[in-house]
Amino acid sequence: MTSSPPEAEAPEEVEAPPHPLTDYAQSVADAVGGEAEITFDTIKVTVDPANWVDTLRTARDDFDLVLFSFLSAIDWSNEIAVGDPLTEPLEEEYIELLCTVSDVTEGRRVTFSTRLDHAEPVIASLIDVYAGADWHEREAHEMFGIQFAGHPDLSHLYLPEGFLGNPLRKSFPLLSREVKPWPGKVDVEPMPEVEEEEEAEADETTAEPEDSGERAAEADTDAEIEAPEEQP
Repeated sequence: MTSSPPEAEAPEEVEAPPHPLTDYAQSVADAVGGEAEITFDTIKVTVDPANWVDTLRTARDDFDLVLFSFLSAIDWSNEIAVGDPLTEPLEEEYIELLCTVSDVTEGRRVTFSTRLDHAEPVIASLIDVYAGADWHEREAHEMFGIQFAGHPDLSHLYLPEGFLGNPLRKSFPLLSREVKPWPGKVDVEPMPEVEEEEEAEADETTAEPEDSGERAAEADTDAEIEAPEEQP
């Protein structure tokens, strides 16, 4: 009587070590009442729009994140004027406002995020916390239609005053994208030798084959010429 070999035991699952930024990210999130996530070694903390200014003030004063890097937005919308439609429609449309700040000693950086109403995005200005937010907010106002309450001058940076629409909204029909798909292909002339090779290949492909009857006749003629004469 033979006994079957014992089944191999499944290896124990080893818990992955926490990300080195986890504790810092969580401490920032706890201080501002937000939710933290780490993606590609980048900390992102999402907060309520009502706490936007207080959040950035806490980041500056309590975490020494004194360097204002940038402020911009993303239009999360199902309405796309130009380009391919979404494969899966969004359950909720909104404008995501992003602001990245960092310190100047340890190299720590945090991106703060908040959601704004898609139809009428309004939020308090950060100018009193970071003076550098001035033209970033003007740009976001011009490109996305975000109203920054308390900003002293939301005049246009790029477009003429009175321009209708916000070009970075997905619903805005950019003529350049209709003429050439975004991001657009650059027309580059091929190198001479490459062009010659492509033309030679095209000639070989399109060359008409010889008639089979003509080829057979030529083969018989060649055979008669090459056949040795019989000796008497």
